[in-house]
Amino acid sequence: MSETAWRGAGALIRPGVLAFTGTIGGTRSHAHHAVQIVVADAPVTVLDGDGRPHTGAEIVIPPDTEHLVETGGATGIVVFLDPDSAAGRGAVLRVATAGWSGGPALRDPARPATSTADFVDGLLSTLATASGGAVAVRHPGVVGAVAALPAMVARGPVRPGEVAAAVGLSASRLTHLFTAQVGLPLRRYILWLRLMNAVHLARDGQDLTTIAHAAGFADSAHLTRTCREIFGLPPSALTGAVAWDVGGSRIVQAPTGERRPR
Repeated sequence: MSETAWRGAGALIRPGVLAFTGTIGGTRSHAHHAVQIVVADAPVTVLDGDGRPHTGAEIVIPPDTEHLVETGGATGIVVFLDPDSAAGRGAVLRVATAGWSGGPALRDPARPATSTADFVDGLLSTLATASGGAVAVRHPGVVGAVAALPAMVARGPVRPGEVAAAVGLSASRLTHLFTAQVGLPLRRYILWLRLMNAVHLARDGQDLTTIAHAAGFADSAHLTRTCREIFGLPPSALTGAVAWDVGGSRIVQAPTGERRPR
């Protein structure tokens, strides 16, 4: 399975959203915290962790779920959503009720998108409506940790004990609550935010070694290993010739993280 088939043409970063347009290539088996949505001009095939195929021109992959892209497409868009956002919750609900490749069309044929941003706007509106506005109730300490973490990660390495102290809980209590209510261990969530900072630094044109150090990784090899583990692909998309639209925001300002393959 080729890991070089992806050829990005454009990318967009907003708080809670990371989107890439271009050729959709195959991936290794991997899992990540974002909801991943693949919309292509022709059917693609994604295998879940049990090897079951999901085929369609529109695929929604739930968060923290092992998968791989077996058959990609010549043209398409890959969108990663914060699963705690209204659109992310709508996407998870869609999967629960219709499966990875079922459900109403994510694209309105009567309103073709004119840009990546235009497509994302329509997608977010569609999925947020589907969520019904339901919001999971979280412990105030978890809410505070999620709000504080982006800025803490931007300043440098973060230990769970520091986060716990900032929200007035013990480290053991916070890590238990965080995993139960966010659905991802605290250390893994911090790693996710560091990867998002790496994506933003790549948009600024930094080389891979500089990106790795600035985002809190030991070196470029550490960043590469982490990208393979999280996204199933090497970090070539971070330094590739992609036209970025940052939506007026730095990724570190997002309330939670999300990502893109490479």
